[in-house]
Amino acid sequence: MPTRVQDLGAGRVSAVRGATVDVRFDASPLPSIFDSLVIDVDETATLVAEVQAHVGLTTVRALALQSTEGLRRGATVRRAGGPIRVPVGEALLGRLIDVTGAPRDHGAPFPDSTPDRPIHRDPPALASQSGSNDLFWTGIKVIDLLMPLAQGGKAAMFGGAGVGKTVIVMELIHAMVEQYQGISVFAGIGERSREGHEMLLDMSASGVLARTVLVYGQMNEPPGARWRAPLTALAVAEYFRDERHQNVLLLMDNVFRFVQAGAEVSGLLGRLPSRVGYQPTLATEVASLQERIVSVGGAAVTAIEAVYVPADDFTDPAVTTIAGHMDSVIVLSRAMAAEGMYPAVDPIGSSSVLLDVAIVGERHARVAIAVRRAIEHYRELQDVISLLGVEELGAEDRRIVMRARRLQRFLTQPFAVTEAFTGVLGRSVAIDDTLAGCEAILAGECDAWQENSLFMVGTLAEAREKERASAAASAVQAERSA
Repeated sequence: MPTRVQDLGAGRVSAVRGATVDVRFDASPLPSIFDSLVIDVDETATLVAEVQAHVGLTTVRALALQSTEGLRRGATVRRAGGPIRVPVGEALLGRLIDVTGAPRDHGAPFPDSTPDRPIHRDPPALASQSGSNDLFWTGIKVIDLLMPLAQGGKAAMFGGAGVGKTVIVMELIHAMVEQYQGISVFAGIGERSREGHEMLLDMSASGVLARTVLVYGQMNEPPGARWRAPLTALAVAEYFRDERHQNVLLLMDNVFRFVQAGAEVSGLLGRLPSRVGYQPTLATEVASLQERIVSVGGAAVTAIEAVYVPADDFTDPAVTTIAGHMDSVIVLSRAMAAEGMYPAVDPIGSSSVLLDVAIVGERHARVAIAVRRAIEHYRELQDVISLLGVEELGAEDRRIVMRARRLQRFLTQPFAVTEAFTGVLGRSVAIDDTLAGCEAILAGECDAWQENSLFMVGTLAEAREKERASAAASAVQAERSA
């Protein structure tokens, strides 16, 4: 068991209510809030719990991070003398661990020399934090162009079920390993067993697992495991940042389930719910997680977080609370996904504080504004087009609509992680190629092209070859018809 046990006086289980356990300590001071307890379930099995409240002079209420099945009153409880500590360091690369740091990939136990860290830590002092305007280029055209990410920044992908959040997260892991040779830490919060198994196999097959640490708190586990899994992942990432001075990509899927688990815990502890049934401590819990994701001493932790939007309601308190901590907000559109526009990133609803002339340069900012303006104008005219047809628009509006549709298609691209399903080779596109393609479309160079020539391609040169092939095939077909 990764959690160290100290002889500070044993307690006894006095009550078990689902995932909460009351523990009585008669002969010693009570453990502190967030301290770890190890409970003997039987002669061979133990479970880890975390103190959440003092409910009397001699009793604490603890949250079990593992199943309480078989636990009985009177069971011996030993204290660890501090928060849960989990193994960190090079030994974890390529491994899958649970919230307590125990390996869950059927691999060998970690060596005794493996360092450990507590999952609860204060954020670094503001004076020690270092800001950075270095951009994290993903190779995904629409993200790099319209909502660039920063190394050491925080970005979130907001979207409902089935619009492609997890696919983008996996593509970003691929980009990190391929382009930056960095370390990735993946926190699977409330993951389905099938999703976790598929990700483990995919990472093994693509060769990125050797530079990745996987931390899982699965959907079938108690709420405490899902609630604390991102803190375990943070402890691992902070070690590489602080001790090894390495840049780390921290990926979380799905942060909404972290909030959801917190709401379950709040109910188990008897707290009155707040807005829309969420826990009254929602803002504090989200801030305690997000404020630890910073750059220190020239090493950065870059966070990419998937956030489920319940019922596609972007005014949900959990969604708005998480969004307030983000540098870049990537909104995934169900309407675009329905049209097959992948990645289904909404270019109008998404934003980034880094899309500034002082950071990305004049050319990038100018092209991004022009692209967004064209697509927004097209959307304003969609109702008119649906009612009257595009032929009823003025010449200038028709030209803008035609170019906006081509821009939307050019900003789609196949991903490396979907090659097995689509049979199409993934594309990673440099920002200069993305800017050149958008400039050409905005200048009218592609007005005579078929829209399909720009769909699911990488660079404009590839689209040009696709257009030539399509034109040649049309010419052959015309000759046969004649």
